[in-house]
Amino acid sequence: MSTTTSPTPESGPPEGGGPRPGRLIQNEATTEIPVHLLFRDEPDPEPVPLGPAVVARRQGTGEQPRVRRPVAAQVRPAPQVDPELAERPARVLPGAFGVLAGACGAAGCAATSWWSGALPPAVVEALGLPVSAAAGLGPAQWAAYAGAGALGLFGVGGLARGRTGRAWVLGLFGRYRGTVRRTGLMWVNPLLLRRRVDVRLRHWRSEVLPAADASGVAVRVSVLVVWRVRDTARAVLGVEDHETYLRECVEAALARVPVEMPGGAGGSVAATGEALTRLVVGEAAPVGLEVFSVQPVRVEYAPEVAAAMHRRRIAALDARHRASVLTSVVDSVEDTVTRLTMRGLVELDDYERKALVKDLTVAFCAGRGEQ
Repeated sequence: MSTTTSPTPESGPPEGGGPRPGRLIQNEATTEIPVHLLFRDEPDPEPVPLGPAVVARRQGTGEQPRVRRPVAAQVRPAPQVDPELAERPARVLPGAFGVLAGACGAAGCAATSWWSGALPPAVVEALGLPVSAAAGLGPAQWAAYAGAGALGLFGVGGLARGRTGRAWVLGLFGRYRGTVRRTGLMWVNPLLLRRRVDVRLRHWRSEVLPAADASGVAVRVSVLVVWRVRDTARAVLGVEDHETYLRECVEAALARVPVEMPGGAGGSVAATGEALTRLVVGEAAPVGLEVFSVQPVRVEYAPEVAAAMHRRRIAALDARHRASVLTSVVDSVEDTVTRLTMRGLVELDDYERKALVKDLTVAFCAGRGEQ
């Protein structure tokens, strides 16, 4: 069966002079494609590089994106201290120089008094000194008094005693002049300002601090911090009070690290101590403090949630105990039935097997309950 198409008024005459078939869809412009392009053998298409697709949320539709790229956590900048502020040894002299200067000053004052005739005759006779001409207290005598007194005060005033585990931070008119870690009697310039620093190994047990566990439940923590001053210049001059700074660093670390209760997952308390130590070490090192460990020594729930969490822990322990008992009973029943069947002691059908399993389960559960 064939179908013929009659020419329409819109269609013009074809090239062969015959009538041109009408269009299938009226008012539609069509394009003729050469036949050799439809059947041409093309090589494999070359890959086109495309940029990564970004799936974002449509504005105003409430649609959530299907793909979310992880956002890298911003690294907190470490506290910076003046790089030129570093501990260096100060220049001091042995204490013998101060003692000698003080003795010379006292001797100068005595000689000036003998020269001016101010010494009593009994003292002159006791010291075996010749009788002075008694020149009186003139400008020369006053100048000698001033020089001898300044020498004595400068020598005696600079004497200092160094102790083991103690250090002196010296400053002059607000400028750091060095640190003294020597022990024994020594002489330090009396014009320098001295600040004593304890450089021994120290430990600090904090008061009860607020924290939270991994679930966000409020807990109370007391930590033990073992630390010492490593750089006295930065510890004294880099911050206002290095002990207060250390306490605040510990509180800030507790606000960022979840604290687990003792008896939880294996190694949870140790992992918490390592995380706290790592954070506090990173923040205390720039100010000259060396922190060895920050370990929780007491962890308890906050009073407002203590009762509820206690009941929750008891329920979890009870559920764990019931699960372990049930597992033990099932294993015992399975082992008993298997042994009876494999050794040929009994031949059981499905009904008898179910009854035996039921009786054994009741017997084993009753025995576990009595224990």
